Amino acid sequence: MDCKVKDLSLADFGRKELDIASHEMPGLMAVRRRYAGEKPLKGLKITGSLHMTIQTACLIETLAELGAQVRWASCNIFSTQDHAAAAIAARGIPVFAWKGETLEEYWDCTYRALTFPDGSGPDQIVDDGGDATLLIHWGVKGEEDPSFLTRKGESEEEEVILALLRRVAEKDPGHWHKVASHVRGVSEETTTGVHRLIRMAENGELLFPAINVNDSVTKSKFDNIYGCRHSLTDGIKRALDVLLAGKEAVVCGYGDVGKGCAEALLNERARVTVTEIDPICALQACMAGLRVSTVEDMLPVGDVYVTATGNCHIITAEHMMKMKDQAIVCNIGHFDNEIEVARLKAVPGIKITSIKGSECPVQKFTFPDGHSIYLLAEGRLVNLGCATGHPNFVMSCSFSNQTLAQIKIAKENLEKKVYFLPKELDEEVARLHLAHFNARLTELTQEQADYIGVRKEGPYKAENYRY
Repeated sequence: MDCKVKDLSLADFGRKELDIASHEMPGLMAVRRRYAGEKPLKGLKITGSLHMTIQTACLIETLAELGAQVRWASCNIFSTQDHAAAAIAARGIPVFAWKGETLEEYWDCTYRALTFPDGSGPDQIVDDGGDATLLIHWGVKGEEDPSFLTRKGESEEEEVILALLRRVAEKDPGHWHKVASHVRGVSEETTTGVHRLIRMAENGELLFPAINVNDSVTKSKFDNIYGCRHSLTDGIKRALDVLLAGKEAVVCGYGDVGKGCAEALLNERARVTVTEIDPICALQACMAGLRVSTVEDMLPVGDVYVTATGNCHIITAEHMMKMKDQAIVCNIGHFDNEIEVARLKAVPGIKITSIKGSECPVQKFTFPDGHSIYLLAEGRLVNLGCATGHPNFVMSCSFSNQTLAQIKIAKENLEKKVYFLPKELDEEVARLHLAHFNARLTELTQEQADYIGVRKEGPYKAENYRY
């Protein structure tokens, strides 16, 4: 089979959970029904680089139902749910993902997902964090300037990427130019991936159009706030079975993700301090009843640290050396560079004890002075590394947006820049989920619409969707 998963015998278990998820993903199922007859993605090759979970399996099957030829890899070495990967592979859709991949395996999986049986690349990409997009862009850059591939990487992961690209260049010179020339566009799921795209567009380096799915309100608020509000504490408690009530919790960052994390910890009755924020977010945190301080000030008292900034070097090795005994450190930002894990492992005399395996990565770091801290998911996404990520309903909002973005890329000839989904589509995604709550909306009259100067009805009417 054209796939690589942990255990195909888990497919039946995965299918049962997929059946449950489909009932909790009303918007995505409505979009699937709406376009099933039209099949707007027919004949298109789509590569996905996004956490291979049960919810993602529903997205994959939606894209396939709409006509796409799909290949998939996860976007995190710990986030795959193996029964979800097995269910998709058993259906005959190529998937390359399992929980606990090495970095070499992870990037090889991304490359295989980008490479179709005839050696060609995808027409469209669903990305989360921008890794599939990065591999193509770095590949093209390396073909134009071979010295780019022979340079020393800035991290272990960069070294792995460069080594892979050198192997591809040796086997098939010009491969990435051929791939890039056929990509119609990418829809990007997360904040950090969007930042990468915007930076490339500003520098004139973007090789194909991109749709910023993250900043649709029904993604950023639902996934980043409400999803984290559910899954952060789920991950921490599954990892260590710790009581959070009364603990001093430190949330680094107060964007949408940080707000969701702070709410989650407050709901557990932890005492929450917010750090690493700008003046406006600091004022919002104060108005939410939170303490605002610095990481350095909290080191003697903090029990739990959560990084949620999307930036790098937020919690340093020096910080962790000064934390109180038995402190818990974790990250819920997309990448793994918010916590200086490599430098922590290199501390002279440090003792590392694995508490649980790759199914729930928990490591105890004991310093020469005898005090210890616990690091969850090796500084990667704790909610997916140590738990199952966001719930079905939240991901229905995100993946409804992803599907509509893929349809937009398929139907339109977009320029090489970063786009938002139209506000009407954002509202329609919200509308598709309201029936789940038996919610009823007041209808705007034509007179009221004329008075405030808006259209009474947008082009995407609810009656077009059967749910």
